Amino acid sequence: MSRPHRIALAALLGTCLALPASADETKQIGYVNTAVTNLGLTRSHRVVVERFNDPDVSGVACYISQARTGGVSGMVGLAEDPARFGLNCVATGPVQVTDKAQRGDRGEKVFESNTSLFFKETRVHRFIDEEQGVVVYLAWSTKLVDGSPYNVVAAVPFR
Repeated sequence: MSRPHRIALAALLGTCLALPASADETKQIGYVNTAVTNLGLTRSHRVVVERFNDPDVSGVACYISQARTGGVSGMVGLAEDPARFGLNCVATGPVQVTDKAQRGDRGEKVFESNTSLFFKETRVHRFIDEEQGVVVYLAWSTKLVDGSPYNVVAAVPFR
């Protein structure tokens, strides 16, 4: 395989691996450019807002904002995005937790987004606080920053 073909294949693979994945459906709501890269000739650095729904909790929509690296490496999926994000989950109707929703202190992964070509992801786990009647969502990065992963919590009552 020629060098240009290998580079194109690596770029395609990187783009595929950089796409967000979730348990159900993810929809990009919008974004803001935070810095222009390469005089505007490539995609700028951004903060992207996406929505995902929990497949086992109806009536809840979660919104996650994440920094996305621009430039050439960001366009082809080879950039490492910063481990920074925000999370908010809201009731959009009657909140009902199905019997399939995993209970326990380990929670259940309901969202995952690759933030680098290898080994770094943003994940959202769901926990059910039966005693208080609250669904708790924990977003965290698999990258350690100063010995600890960046994390944030959102909670939605279901009673």
